[in-house]
Amino acid sequence: MPEPFDQLLDATLQHLYALKEQGLRYVAVSPETLAALLSPRANAPMLHAPRSPGPSSVHAPTLHAPTLNPARSDATRTQAMAEIRERALQCVKCPHLASSRKNVVFGVGSIDAEIMFVGEAPGADEDQQGEPFVGKAGQLLTRIIETMGLKRDQVYIANILKCRPNTPGQSAGNRKPTPEEMQTCIPYLHAQIDLIKPKVLVALGATAVEGLLGRTEGITRLRGNWKTYRNIPLMPTYHPAYLLRNQAMSEKRRVWEDMLQVMEKAGMPISEKQRNYFL
Repeated sequence: MPEPFDQLLDATLQHLYALKEQGLRYVAVSPETLAALLSPRANAPMLHAPRSPGPSSVHAPTLHAPTLNPARSDATRTQAMAEIRERALQCVKCPHLASSRKNVVFGVGSIDAEIMFVGEAPGADEDQQGEPFVGKAGQLLTRIIETMGLKRDQVYIANILKCRPNTPGQSAGNRKPTPEEMQTCIPYLHAQIDLIKPKVLVALGATAVEGLLGRTEGITRLRGNWKTYRNIPLMPTYHPAYLLRNQAMSEKRRVWEDMLQVMEKAGMPISEKQRNYFL
């Protein structure tokens, strides 16, 4: 995106958020401006607005995540991440998800993380608490991170989908997010990746790999083999929930071998004890 457009977009967003803080919830938009906003433009962020021929209004907080300038200070990156998070919290691009969610599950961790874990979507526990990977699978992921010699707050954890997939007619359980839902939501993840710029990405499970790479041949064939996403090395591996269902030592070792590759790619020291886990 051209630098002048990026600067103009940032200024526009700042103005809209200032209006929001003053209590304004809708901004009047002329038909001509609305038509320009709705016209196709490759890679350009757009304001959400109804397709109407008459005078319209745009809800101030509902904005696409912009392409971000990589040359930013830590303070500016932190502010930019907070702005992206605020937009995600206000997002209603998928009305059926927005109406059923308890919380938007944006992501947690360090903006300076060298390793970023990406799952598919929040479950019931995550929707309740507003944080990714806090249920049983999340507790196992935390143990994996700690076995790598890191703390949870030293990595970054996010999902492709920021809302729990709705389950109409079901009182419990989760469903797989659709490709359309993931495609709609993934600009937020792209903004997170572009701000953090981790050394390594880890895709947790087949659905996350499908959402990122469009690959559907199965996680068993893909795991352990390096891919590239947004110019960053990507390691596909099993979702922690799989290890909860299949606790065979051989499966734990496969995931751990993937993590050893991740540690090596990130330049982390690996002890002999770590190399021999689950053998």
